[in-house]
Amino acid sequence: MNDLTCIQMTKVRDSQYTCDVCDKSFSQRRNLTMHRWTHTGEKPYPCDICDKRFKQISQLTVHKRVHTGEKPYLCDICDKYFSQISQLKAHKRVHTGEKPYPCDVCDKSFSRKGGLIQHRRTHTGEKPYPCDICDKSFSRNGCLIQHRRTHTGEKPYPCDVCNKSFSRNSGLIEHRRTHTGEKPYPCDICDKSFSQNGGLTKHRRTHMAEKTYTYPCDVCDKWFGNNYSLTKHKRTHEGQK
Repeated sequence: MNDLTCIQMTKVRDSQYTCDVCDKSFSQRRNLTMHRWTHTGEKPYPCDICDKRFKQISQLTVHKRVHTGEKPYLCDICDKYFSQISQLKAHKRVHTGEKPYPCDVCDKSFSRKGGLIQHRRTHTGEKPYPCDICDKSFSRNGCLIQHRRTHTGEKPYPCDVCNKSFSRNSGLIEHRRTHTGEKPYPCDICDKSFSQNGGLTKHRRTHMAEKTYTYPCDVCDKWFGNNYSLTKHKRTHEGQK
């Protein structure tokens, strides 16, 4: 038997199971069986906790971790765990800075394929998530979920200190600062800080109204519109109030 005959026989063996719907072939019968489900829509593996079904047992195994909370994949750089190996691989790019998904329109790149897909919509204007109550559409499913709460009045983010609830997690985070006193938005011109970015933006306009900043601090790079503000600021370097 010559080499050519061996190659031909190998090809026949590797493609002995052919789909009768399309032209794909498989080397194993079980792979053909699973492939056929893409045509029939069959999902023979049900979750025994919820009503979801899956085409492959491996997909069911991963899904069950939603119920059990199991996260068997540990990042060897930090202490985070993940339920899927794909999530771990994507997470590691936070440490490496790798961004293997470039945009073919602009020069941006992304660490996750999902991030690239969402970004492309800024170029195409695509909004594939329509609201079923009004005529608005959104480029992200998360934006649609938040929008729907304007119709339902749902506020799923409760404050654990008082009885207020919020439709967005960002609203809850800002609200909590009224209890903690945290002010993470400092002004880069004076020594004031704010609990919300909007408060900082509004405050900055008071500086923009000043014609010039003629009083520089000789310790840091801040400038002030009058000597009184400069003197008050310098006390922060001297440990005075």
